[in-house]
Amino acid sequence: MIAHPFIVVDNCKDEIRYYQSVFGGEIVILRKQGEDVLNADLHVEGAILKFADAKAAQPAGKGDYVRVFLKIGTEETFRAIFGEFAAGGTVNTDVYEAPFDGLLAIVTDRNGVCWVLSYYRA
Repeated sequence: MIAHPFIVVDNCKDEIRYYQSVFGGEIVILRKQGEDVLNADLHVEGAILKFADAKAAQPAGKGDYVRVFLKIGTEETFRAIFGEFAAGGTVNTDVYEAPFDGLLAIVTDRNGVCWVLSYYRA
């Protein structure tokens, strides 16, 4: 079994580019309707983040129902991602030294997506 985060956003066309600016990677457009992007994937270092426009996914509500856990390879990347999300979002738990010899932080981005960011030193 393979699980992929499925993230619903308003204006997928623009927001998928925002996430690409944070993580890098390649955007794969899966479904369009006119100029609107309804579904897209972001392929990043072997991971796939799936996105849907709210018009297509028709979510029941916007809230903290699912958190996306990211295990990030370097401290520099960890801090860059945290900084980008914190700048436009809300810091739930600031960066701290975790018991697993690494860093942990929880931040909600500008789209209301809650990310659990982790960096393991060992």
